[in-house]
Amino acid sequence: MPTATPTPGSRLLSPSNHALILIDFQSQMSFATKSIDAVLLRTNAALVSQAAAGFKVPTILTTVAEKSFSGPMFSEITDAFPGQKMLDRTSMNTWEDANVIKEVNRIGKDRLVFAGLWTSVCIVGPALSAIDQGYEAYVIADACGDVSDEAHQRAMERMIQTGVRPMTSVQYLLELQRDWARSETYEMTTGIAKRLGGAYGLGLIYAKTMFGASEGH
Repeated sequence: MPTATPTPGSRLLSPSNHALILIDFQSQMSFATKSIDAVLLRTNAALVSQAAAGFKVPTILTTVAEKSFSGPMFSEITDAFPGQKMLDRTSMNTWEDANVIKEVNRIGKDRLVFAGLWTSVCIVGPALSAIDQGYEAYVIADACGDVSDEAHQRAMERMIQTGVRPMTSVQYLLELQRDWARSETYEMTTGIAKRLGGAYGLGLIYAKTMFGASEGH
C-alpha cells in the first residue's frame, strides 16, 4: 500500500515546469469560429495570457499570414506580453515552422500547453506533433475554438486519444497558484479571477466586499 505525502502530483502544472504556446488568435480566424462565443473566447484568452505573464511562464506567440490575410493577434494577449515578438508562419501546423521550433528548443521545457484557433487544425497539428517527439501536451479547451461544435469536440477527442491532457482557462490560473498561502501571487491571482473569471470572479468580489473574506485565511 502506498504512503501518502502532502506533495503535488508530477502531472500538475507549475509556473516553472512548462511553456505556453498561443496560436493564431487573429481576427480572420475568429470570424468563422462558432464553437465558442467571441466575447468568451477573448475573455479566456486574456485570462490565460495574464496568468502566464503574471507567473512568468515562458510563452510563445505565433500567428499565420498576419500581414497578408489573418490580421493581428488579439490585443488581450499582446497587452499581457508587451514588446514580445510575434512568430509569423506560413504553415498551418505550428510545429513545422523552424522559427517556432527554435524557440521551443531555446526554452527547453518538455511539457507544453497549447491554446488557439482553430482546434481541429492549428491545435491538433502541433499537439500531435509534439507528442510524437516525446513532449507532454496540454490543451486549454475553452481558450480554443473551431468552425462548429462538432469540429471542436472531434478535435479534442482525437487529441485526448493520443495523450493530450485537456483543461480550462480558470483551471490553468488556479493550478499555477495552487496554494492560497502563496501570498506573493495571491493578489495577482484573485485579481485576474475577479476581472476575467466570470461567476467565480463575481463570487470573490462579493465575499470580499460583503464580509472582508479572502481564500485561505
